[in-house]
Amino acid sequence: MFERLYAKLDTLYNGNTKGALYFRYSLLAFDVITISFFIIVSMVDRSNWILLADYLIATVLTLDFVARLVLSKKKWRFMFQPLNIADIIVIATLLAPLWVENFAFLRVVRALRLIRSYHVLKSLRSQFTFFRENEQILMSILNLAVFIFFITALVYVFEVDENEHINTYIDALYFTVTTLTTTGFGDITLDGTLGHLLSVIIMVFGISLFLRLVQTIFRPSKVNYTCKKCGLKRHEPDAVHCKHCGVTLKIETDGDF
Repeated sequence: MFERLYAKLDTLYNGNTKGALYFRYSLLAFDVITISFFIIVSMVDRSNWILLADYLIATVLTLDFVARLVLSKKKWRFMFQPLNIADIIVIATLLAPLWVENFAFLRVVRALRLIRSYHVLKSLRSQFTFFRENEQILMSILNLAVFIFFITALVYVFEVDENEHINTYIDALYFTVTTLTTTGFGDITLDGTLGHLLSVIIMVFGISLFLRLVQTIFRPSKVNYTCKKCGLKRHEPDAVHCKHCGVTLKIETDGDF
């Protein structure tokens, strides 16, 4: 019986049948729904239906995690992979209301669920040419979205009960983006020592990481061009010769490098 179950799971998670593809796309849709759910419930008061939804999501995530663990050849390595650790933490936070009264830190930790987006992109990349050809740009967009969402979650959680100007997740997002871009309109500021420290952290990352991610979206550091001699696919945008074999390249550019 276990062998049949293992074979069925292996087909669903690794097979190329139509049913397997639909199953994996269903998991991708579930990821998008759960991320949206976490954003929405962060802005409303706790109620019984939200608690029930938490438990249902935790059940699905646990079943998915156990299935992938069973299929894993090296289970200890599987347990310590970042994506899987994030899943364990998110599952724990979904069940934590049984013992924890303060939900603030739970909302922040649940932002780790966005890390699963990398798994989503990996699955889509294996199926669609568009994702393979634009991998670097898509990864930069994803990195930027994860970064902004997580910082916004921190601002919202620590300021919503303390700052009269931050009442919704949109308020926190507005402050985060204006700070990261160094626009700084000044209509919303973070109060207190913790708020000031958080503002400093956001501004530092805004000067470094944020600007770098935006730059890689509009001007990727590498371009896809297959060398006709050695087959190397990734080159500098202004490369004249292949850095692997030295053959002359003819990469099309817009002349702005």
